Amino acid sequence: MILVDWQITDRINHGHIMIDPFDPALVQPNSLDIRLGNHFVWYRGSDRVIDPYDKKSIESETDEVVSEYFDIQPGMFVLAETMEVIGLPDNIVASIEGKSSIARFGVELHQTGGWIDAGFRGTITLEMCNVNVRPVRVYAGMPIGQLVFYTTERAACPYDKKPDAKYMDQRQATLSRYSGNKRRD
Repeated sequence: MILVDWQITDRINHGHIMIDPFDPALVQPNSLDIRLGNHFVWYRGSDRVIDPYDKKSIESETDEVVSEYFDIQPGMFVLAETMEVIGLPDNIVASIEGKSSIARFGVELHQTGGWIDAGFRGTITLEMCNVNVRPVRVYAGMPIGQLVFYTTERAACPYDKKPDAKYMDQRQATLSRYSGNKRRD
């Protein structure tokens, strides 16, 4: 079941969903608007291959900035953070969706990482891309996306209980931690 406005507000007010900072004005009929943080990370142009199992290759050829705004160049891929830290209980999951007003500039909010597991806690790393032919400026604090909350049965092993939860309590835009997985031949 998708939570509606009064259910979202009720669960936040009772501490079942943690949103920090929480602005009640951001509650929508079926979602909660989330705002862009001020930390951005991107890959510089290079011929070096990014190997998912090689941490050094994942972390090389990157730049980062903390800024009140960021100009996403055409075709650019950038990781960003949400302003809000979220925390989900073991029976609520969320998906992150872009706002149509932002999409109309050609900015995609996430590539495929739009699912937030029950038990997750931290900021959300956004996988932003500009498919416009012009640069698009985004500002820290602007509503950039929306969280849709779904109730589920209680997870037997929510994200915060998983020993391999690589992104638990993440803050700031976070590069892939895929290299922590075992390669299977």
